[in-house]
Amino acid sequence: MSVRAVLFDVGGPIDTEVLHEALVDAHLIRALLSVGVNASEPAFEAANTWAVQSYAPDAYAAILWRLCRGDQLRAREAQRLFAESSVERRETRGGLELRPGIEALLTSLHQRGVLLGLAANQPAQALDDLDRLGLGRYFSHREVSGHHGYRKPDTRLFLRACEDLDVAPEQCIMVGDRIDNDIFPARALGMATVLFRTGRHMEQQPRSLQEVPDVEVHSVSELVTALDQLIASH
Repeated sequence: MSVRAVLFDVGGPIDTEVLHEALVDAHLIRALLSVGVNASEPAFEAANTWAVQSYAPDAYAAILWRLCRGDQLRAREAQRLFAESSVERRETRGGLELRPGIEALLTSLHQRGVLLGLAANQPAQALDDLDRLGLGRYFSHREVSGHHGYRKPDTRLFLRACEDLDVAPEQCIMVGDRIDNDIFPARALGMATVLFRTGRHMEQQPRSLQEVPDVEVHSVSELVTALDQLIASH
């Protein structure tokens, strides 16, 4: 079945999230200090690695839990403080950190008649950010979890995109940066998959054959080649 659409995660492939993740780490550490936990840099890195390798659905909550050493009261308060700092992170960052080269790729795919959709755990505001950058116009499916309430790895998020684009899952390629949230659920639906290795989950590894992506990439230039090859082979 020929490829008609490409679904993109926002964080990772489109948004580098470099400043975002730096702010996250700073606010995690600040929350921990507020509850009396002074984690060393090696301890924080070890907690981050553990959260990623254990496939924690919420890596940030897992890091706090690990460093609070199972103290429920401290972990709960640290999570509350970290959640409260989300507005500060958003205002400090000032919007998406656009990955160099991704605009040209989206433009090219759109001009070739490939349908583009979003498959992302993001607030509805992410569409405003994409529109401000001039990228929103390329997406025929303009919904994220903040619009319909489905969150990856819930396959209903992917199926909602397919319904909106009027394509079968087998006619889609999913591009994401996480095996658990992007690759596994997309593969379960019959989509081709591209894992963009970047960010906090860069070292996440497949635990079974069903979690192995069709292609792994580390840059937009590699992504261009991967998409061209997958489109040509289907």
